[in-house]
This record gives sequence, C-alpha cells and structure tokens, in this order.
Amino acid sequence: MSSTNDIRRTFLDYFEGEGHARVPSAPLVPHNDPTLMFVNAGMVPFKNVFTGLETRPYSTAVSSQKCVRAGGKHNDLDNVGYTARHHTFFEMLGNFSFGDYFKERAIGLAWNLITREYGIDKDRLLVTVYHTDDEAFSLWKRIAGLPDDRIIRIPTKDNFWAMGDNGPCGPCSEIFYDHGAHIPGGPPGSPDEDGDRFTEIWNLVFMQYEQEANEIVRDLPRPSIDTGMGLERIAAVMQGVHDNYDTDTFKALIGASSELTHTPADGEHKASHRVIADHLRASGFLVADGVLPANEGRGYVLRRIMRRAMRHAHLIGAKEPLMHRLVPSLVSEMGAAFPELVRAQPLIEATLKQEETRFRQTLANGLRLLDEATGNMKAGETLPGAVAFKLYDTYGFPYDLTEDALRAQGLNVDRLGFDEAMAEQKAAARAAWKGSGAKASEEVWFDLAEANGSTEFIGYTGTEGEGEVVAIVRDGEAVHHASAGEKVVLLTNQTPFYAESGGQMGDSGIVTGDKGLRAVVEDTSKPLGRLHAHHMVIESGEVAVGDPVHLAVDAERRDRIRANHSATHLLHAALRKRLGGHVTQKGSLVAADRFRFDFSHPQALTADEIAAVEADVNAQIRANELVSTRLMTPDDAIAAGAMALFGEKYGDEVRVLSMGRDAYSVELCGGTHVNATGDIALLKIVSESAVSSGVRRIEALTGEAARLWLNAREERLREAASALKASPEEVPARVTALIEERRRLERELADAKKALALGGGGKAEAAGPEQVGGHGFIGQVVEGLDPKGLRGAVDELKARVGSGVAVLVAVNDGRASVAVGVTDDLAGQPSAVDLVKRAVAELGGQGGGGRPDMAQGGGPDGAKAADAVAAVKAALGEMAEAA
Repeated sequence: MSSTNDIRRTFLDYFEGEGHARVPSAPLVPHNDPTLMFVNAGMVPFKNVFTGLETRPYSTAVSSQKCVRAGGKHNDLDNVGYTARHHTFFEMLGNFSFGDYFKERAIGLAWNLITREYGIDKDRLLVTVYHTDDEAFSLWKRIAGLPDDRIIRIPTKDNFWAMGDNGPCGPCSEIFYDHGAHIPGGPPGSPDEDGDRFTEIWNLVFMQYEQEANEIVRDLPRPSIDTGMGLERIAAVMQGVHDNYDTDTFKALIGASSELTHTPADGEHKASHRVIADHLRASGFLVADGVLPANEGRGYVLRRIMRRAMRHAHLIGAKEPLMHRLVPSLVSEMGAAFPELVRAQPLIEATLKQEETRFRQTLANGLRLLDEATGNMKAGETLPGAVAFKLYDTYGFPYDLTEDALRAQGLNVDRLGFDEAMAEQKAAARAAWKGSGAKASEEVWFDLAEANGSTEFIGYTGTEGEGEVVAIVRDGEAVHHASAGEKVVLLTNQTPFYAESGGQMGDSGIVTGDKGLRAVVEDTSKPLGRLHAHHMVIESGEVAVGDPVHLAVDAERRDRIRANHSATHLLHAALRKRLGGHVTQKGSLVAADRFRFDFSHPQALTADEIAAVEADVNAQIRANELVSTRLMTPDDAIAAGAMALFGEKYGDEVRVLSMGRDAYSVELCGGTHVNATGDIALLKIVSESAVSSGVRRIEALTGEAARLWLNAREERLREAASALKASPEEVPARVTALIEERRRLERELADAKKALALGGGGKAEAAGPEQVGGHGFIGQVVEGLDPKGLRGAVDELKARVGSGVAVLVAVNDGRASVAVGVTDDLAGQPSAVDLVKRAVAELGGQGGGGRPDMAQGGGPDGAKAADAVAAVKAALGEMAEAA
C-alpha cells in the first residue's frame, strides 16, 4: 500500500523529473486575491502568473498546495464528518504550464502518472471533456486508448472553467475512478451521477480563451495548463478504500482521538471522530500560517472550525481539553512534508488548549440555557430568534452552535428573528455612540464600519497583499471614486498596512490598481480602533469602490519599525530586571529611525546602569531566539506573567509576545515584531532624561541607525585624535592632560591678575590707603580678574588698609563685579552690604549682598567701574557727616 506521503512524493518527483519546477505550498492566507478568504485551489498562488501580471523564472511548475474550504461560497464545513470526501483542509496536487505545453502533453503526463507510476488499472478509469472539445476527445482516444463510451462529453459549465467573469477560461477534462458496481451511482452526465461509485480524482483545465463580462472574446496568445488532483481522493483509490477517512493519515488521527477519549472510532461516535481529525488538520495549518482565533474574518472561521471539533469532543465524552493533545499525531503524520507544522507546534498546542478551555465553559453554560429554553419544545418546532440572540449576545454562545445542537433534536432556529435582534442591538449602539459626545466628523467612520465591518489585517506574515476597495473618503465624506492629484483615505476589506496604534507608527507604501492607479500611502490610521485607513495621494490613474487593488508596504521601513518595537519590549524587561519591578511603561514612540521609551523611575540612571541595561538587551539580541505569539484572554495572559502595555486597549483576546531566552520578555501587544531577536541586530541607548516627576525617558537606535550613529561617534573620535596628534586610544589621557594644563594656566593667570590688581597696576581710584570719613580706604578697578577671585583679593587689600574699607571692581567683557570688605575691628560699621549696594546701583545693577564684613554684587555697565569706587567713597563720607 502506498502511504499518503509516498503518493505526494511520487507526484512531485515525477513532474520534477519532467522538467517542472517544484514549488512549495503557499500559505493558506492568499495575498494575491482579496475575494478569497483562504487558498481553496492549487492554482490560486499562480493566479497572477496566468493573467500575465507576474513572471516567474520557470514556465512549468508542480506543487502540493494546502487548501481550506470553510468560509464564503467555498464552504464545506457542515458536510465534514458526514460524507466520504468533504474536508475543510485538503491538499491539491497540481502541475502547471504557463504558456509552455498544452493539451497533448498534459494528457500524456497525466495518463502516464496514473497508470504507470501509480499503477492504477486503466479499465477503472474514464474521462469527461467539454462537449465541443473535439481535440481533447481525440487525444484521449489516441494517448490513453480509451473507447468512445469512456470519454464522456459534458455540455454544462461543470466542464468549463473560468477565473471569473473576466480573464482566462477554457474547457476541462476530468478523470474519474470507478469503485465498482457494488457501490450505487452512475457515471458523470447520467441521472445517477451523484452516487459514490464514480469519484473524480483529477481535473485538467485547458486555459485557451479570454472572456469579458462572461463572454469569450478572444483566444489566449499563450494557452496554459492548470491541473488539480485531490491528494485525499487519490490516496483512497490507491489504498483500496472508498472513503477518504479510511486512508492512513486520517486513520492515524482518528486512532489518536479514539485512544485519548477511550471511545471506538466507529459506531455512534464515527462522525465526531472524523470531524475532530479533519478540523485538527485545518486548525493546525491555519495557526501555522499566522491565523489566530478571533471574532471576525479569518480568525472567526478558524474559531468556528475549532469549536465545531471541540463540541464533538464534548459529545464523545472528553472530560478535559482534547485537541491540543492530538497535535503531536498531526505533526508526526504531516510534519516532514510541511516543516511549518514542526516550527509552530508549541503555538498550535497552546492556542488549541486555550481555546478549548474557554469554550468548554461557554459550551456548558450555553447548553444548560439551551436545554432550559427548549425543554417543552417538540420536534419540528422553532426556537425564537430573540432567544438565540440572547444566548449569543449575553452568554457568548455562537448561533451556528445553537443551530447545530438543535438539529440533532429535530428543532429549528428562527434565523430571521436572530438577525432582527442583531440589527436592533446595532441601532442601539449607534444611538449610544451619537450621544457619547463623539465628533460629527467621525460619524463617516462609524457608518463605514457598520456597513463593511472591520478591516482584516494580514500584515503579521507579509508586507504585500490584495484588497478590495470598500470605501473612499475625501474631505471627511464618503465618495464613490477618486482620480490623479487627489488626497483621499482608502478603506479595503483586508490590508497588510499596520495602522498607528500602541505607540507604533502606521505603515507607508504604495497602492496600485488596474485603472492605472498608483497612489502613495503616507500614513495608516485606525479610526474607531477597527478600521485601517490608508491616507494617500493618487499620483496617477483612478480608483473606485469595488476595485481590486494591490497593497505594498514599504518593507524596509516596516523592518526598521519592527526592530525598534521589539527592542522596546526587551528594553522594558531589562529595566525591570536591573532597576526593579516598579518600572512600568508610561508611553512610547516606535518610528522607523528611532524609538523612545518612557518609564516610571524616581531618579536618573547612572552611566553604569545604562551600560548594564544596554548590555542585557544586546545579549538577548545576540541569542537570536525566535519570537513566539500566543492568543489569550487579557486576564489569563497577565496571570501567566505578561506585561500589559500602557495606553493599549484590549478586547476579549490579546496577542502575547514572548521573546528572548527563558521568556525574557512577555508582553501583551498587537504590533508587528521581528521573527527572531537577532533581526534587531544592535541596540544603542543615545540619551536618558526626565519627562516629569517620577518618569524617565530613554531614546535609542537599533540596527543600521545604531551602526551609523556609532560610526559618526568614531569619526569624531578620529578627528579629535588627529587634532591631538595622538591615537584614538590615547585621546582620553591626552584630553585629561590638556584640561589639567589649562587649569594650571588659568590659576597662574588669575594669580598674575590678582598680583597686578594688588600692586596697583590697574585703573585705580587710589594707589594706596587714604583716609575717607575717618576710615582707611583702598579702592581699585582691574580688568580681567575672575569674579571668583574677588573675595581673596579684597581680603589682601583689607590687610593693607589695616583698619577701614577695601573696594575692588573687576571688569570682564563689559560687565563689572564688585566686592567690598570692612576690617574686623570696625565690627561692621559701616556695613559692607550697604556700601556694595551703592556700587552696584552705579554699575546699573540691583541688590548685592553678603555679610557686614564682606559683600559682593555686580552690574552690566563695566564702563562705570571707577564711578562705583567713587560711590563707595562718597557713601563713607556721608556716613561720617551723619555721625
């Protein structure tokens, strides 16, 4: 028996041997088609190649593409577990030709693989062709040797493929396997075609036309091939079973579910085990590709898938959370082919456990309330929509689970009544919003959010993607279209652009479209906290509501922002570890060129503390540990040790970022971050300062910005070394020596000036002591004497005067400083304070002060220095006369 892994490997090896490029599976979240919730076919990643919008370095390719069908028009969710071939997650094997080979080689390659490589009995095979495709009919006869009755012409759209109303299209040729007459059903095209006897295993699409408005208008210049073979279906054929769930991969997962729950895989629990196995695959791969449970968009579909499986775990009697315990079996079966499962295993397990723990409580409450509401109802009756809405709105019990639970009892739910109750709640919310004092200019965003829902952010895993324009806002009003030269705000259903939030600046980049649109996104904001608004200037072309657009974030700028944001987390942890648990974030700015981080701390950091914090962060960066993300409730996250960020508003679920060795930093954060700490490259703290009482601020650089800053500092060091004629290593010692030399020279100069002043060489009112008002008096003016030396000089003048008053005025750069001393024997009579005030007034200043024996002051008018000395002499004379 060929295992599923062998079948996949053989397919890829076969086509690679035939010259096809082996292309890894694209992620389940499509970034090239805004109309799709998930990749649902093998050709989706190649869509732009088929339409000519993108070129690849190969013209033929082969892949095993991960696919999910559980939302939108491609929704098989309700059938999963109850049929043989419905799945939410499946693999599509495919070979592709982009204008290289066409029908003949495609048919030959397919027939050879199936009958020779896989060894399937050709007598059990039949094919269909589009009823007008005579070429395909003839090729199947010649290449495969099939008789006419096993080449069935189908006149319906089932055998004509189109990418949409506009674009490539062409006839199909499907290959069917006959399981045998013992299984009911007829061949395709017959009245009994819906039976299970004949299973489609491969579809070959011959892209040869182009259509507009659903009408064929021309032949494609380069006809192409797109094929799709469901791996689960071909595995069932090759393993000799009729049911996909009896293949080896599913049997292993179902066996693990059966063993852990101690319930048989068949019998009354058969469907539940199948649901669990299928939904485990979908959940695991979606989480691995960056989707986490949420209340809207892709996250909501994932949550539905998870909760449906978890409800079936409850039905078969699982007493504890089950899904996370099945992840090792999933990784064992599929991890070799898809290494992303191995890398994400801890995240998958943690997400499933968290979701199931919470859901089991919701389920218990909801089922109890549902039992109370339906206790007196009989089969065929309908539960009022208002009751279903109360279960949803008040108790968090989803509508689809209410519907699913009641279906088993033969009861219905009034969906119309449920929708009416939902509409009433929205109307009440709108009225409350209007009465909250919100600005009228913001009402446009409320209208758009109500009409279109929240923007889905797809930027955690990439910087490019497709979106559909849902609104255009110009000058505060919604408009239908905009053109070149206009400045508008664009809303799309999904976007890779991060909107400014939590201190992280919004993304910038480019938006392009089919109508020649090229617009520069200058900023991205987040009105109402759930819309991503692209503020852009249209450089060329035009755009209208409903248009598909390509959104490309400035990836280099995003990378710098991500590095700075992750660095703030590591810095926060380092500060807490070095300074203490009282440190908490008080604000931040995360830009492309720098970041700043405000935190609580009562005093300035010392140089040693800054160096230690910087060293701790850089050690974590060098460790290059992967950054992990989990989704948790805020309470659970904080209880688990996560730090909540200042100013961030949290909903029912939060992203918990863990980075560094031994979970060095664990914080709640919805921003974008590096994949591993090594992506930050380097942290350099450039300043630490006060913001307000008890709040400090660190400004820092990372990566290339930090390197350039350090290079600039090094260049200045080299310039200093060159000027000092020393090596860079000798600069500190040389500068210290120069400073000491300067101080010595300044002291010598001060001593010289002082000696000059005391020796009477300056401009002097009196060269030696004289008698004024009965007191000895010396008064002098000197140029350039440091005011700090005035007191010492005056003390020496006092010694010369013996008994009396000494006055010294120093003039520097046009200003004057004055000191007055009174000898001790006069006991402060006259007072030096009174005398200095007269001198200061003469110099154009105010005040002056000190002690009765020594006072000092100054003024701006140095030209009046001699007048200041004279004013003191006059004051002494006046005092003598008054006495």
